Amino acid sequence: MLNEMCLATQQLSKQLLAYEKQNFALGKGDEEVISTLHYFSKVVDELNVLHTELAKQLADTMVLPIIQFREKDLTEVSTLKDLFGLASNEHDLSMAKYSKLPKKKENEKVKTEVVKEVAAARRKQHLSSLQYYCALNALQYRKRVAMMEPMIGFAHGQINFFKRGAEMFNQSMDSFLSSVADMVQSIQVEQEAEAEKMRVSQQELLSVDESVYTPDFDVSTPQINRNLIQKAGYLNLRNKTGLVTTTWERLYFFTQGGNLMCQPRGAVAGGLIQDLDNCSVMAVDCEDRRYCFQITTPNGKSGIILQAESRKENEEWICAINNISRQIYLTDNPEAVAIKLNQTALQAVTPITSYGKKQESSRPSQNLKNSEMENDKIVPKTTVNVPEPEQLIAPGTPIQFDIVLPATEFLDQNRGGRRVNPFGETEDDTFPEAEDSLLQQMFIVRFLGSMAVNTDSTAEVIYEAMRQVLAARAIHNIFRMTETHLMVTSQTLRLIDPQTQVTRANFELTSVTQFAAHQENKRLVGFVVRMPESTGGESLSTYIFESNSEGEKICYAINLGKEIIEVQKDPEALARLMLSIPLTNDGKYVLLNHPPDDTDGSPSENRGAESEA
Repeated sequence: MLNEMCLATQQLSKQLLAYEKQNFALGKGDEEVISTLHYFSKVVDELNVLHTELAKQLADTMVLPIIQFREKDLTEVSTLKDLFGLASNEHDLSMAKYSKLPKKKENEKVKTEVVKEVAAARRKQHLSSLQYYCALNALQYRKRVAMMEPMIGFAHGQINFFKRGAEMFNQSMDSFLSSVADMVQSIQVEQEAEAEKMRVSQQELLSVDESVYTPDFDVSTPQINRNLIQKAGYLNLRNKTGLVTTTWERLYFFTQGGNLMCQPRGAVAGGLIQDLDNCSVMAVDCEDRRYCFQITTPNGKSGIILQAESRKENEEWICAINNISRQIYLTDNPEAVAIKLNQTALQAVTPITSYGKKQESSRPSQNLKNSEMENDKIVPKTTVNVPEPEQLIAPGTPIQFDIVLPATEFLDQNRGGRRVNPFGETEDDTFPEAEDSLLQQMFIVRFLGSMAVNTDSTAEVIYEAMRQVLAARAIHNIFRMTETHLMVTSQTLRLIDPQTQVTRANFELTSVTQFAAHQENKRLVGFVVRMPESTGGESLSTYIFESNSEGEKICYAINLGKEIIEVQKDPEALARLMLSIPLTNDGKYVLLNHPPDDTDGSPSENRGAESEA
């Protein structure tokens, strides 16, 4: 028995030294405890001769507290951890039901039940997380005391039991034990104060309004931060499981530098999902789900589609990815740069008012009627002063953000009483001029908006329309854009649906009186169309697009089509013009990647419709 006691004491000394190697989740204040245990280890090494009668006393003063710490405190933390995991799983199941709610024709009763279920699951998860958090904080103090109390009992038992205690322990040991007891008492006082503080915090958190647990509770007036350069949170990721089937997976996403990372539950680190540098992001409609957005790579390929929990999260993710795609995170002060850029962008697209007009230098007029072609060269006329914005576009003019006519309506209007093709395809004879056109050029564009204008005498009306359309999109948080194909022929401009190949809108090239590309954002392009009205007058409308290529190429194609129309009056001039344009395999004329070098002026400036043979 004596040998067993000696062996146990030696093992205890080793365990005291190994305490510092234990990996606790919270390690606050462990340095002082470790140094104290090291000193205790030296004392235990001196107590190698123990009496068997100490067994009962040691069992009561040393073994029992350790068992209680293991069976009570550690087991409680483990149980609370399991309860938190169950609450998290219930919350995920309820969020999956909520995410599947359709956007249109919702069943209010089902929606109310699902919302209540989500709120209850969140409250349960919140409560279990708070209990788990409190237990971990209590363990932080308890683990420091759990080793101190047994050692104090052990040391005092040795002193009181042996008559040689006074000889073995001097006055310095008594003072050391007294200081350790004071330290334990102070730790217990701190634990009680911390526990009281956590109870107060828990009551405050649980007394908040129930609406904070409701998803998208501030849908009407969300407080959106548009200056974020990093973002984290749960999103639903769309995965394709077949040719037409998809699944949605709820994962944790976060941004790191210029990368979008994803960390599945249980993983120790996140993985790269998408490089965000120079990418684009926009809100999309996907499978009748709300708050979806798509990230597109710089080369124009469709990337991943994600679904946010609320309108606020959806718009903040879109703004954050837009800021990251500009590589703001590489600057010295990214937050300040993001705020400045967003303020500058808003000011740049804010409509000019009568009391704050922007002074701009005069630009050369780009009116078709004010330019001439002599000896195959274009000679623009003298520059004119830039008119006031109110002269170009009437204040308060409404803006349309979608294509004027849906595909089916346009076909019905052009076909009269003819039967509509159920597959949404345009018949070969719908636009017979397409086969006979001397010029065909296709461009991928996104429709930004259209509005009525007062004049077509200058390209400034297009620049002002661009500014007002972008301003309206920024103010009203409109991110969605309709992608379409712009077909430029020698007779018409056609907007074609890229999926069904149905023509959505058709403009005679002779009715296009003005066209220009933005001088700074090269991908912005617009044109003005003069259309007759039923009352006998004429109306002017401008259409603004964002192109995948440079807008100058579109302007050059339109200008070339108008030149073909003009020179068709003279066969010799037409032949000379056609000889300068390459042919495709099927005999169609196409444009070069860039305008010829011998043309005068910028390709974005429309050329004169009048020419000499």
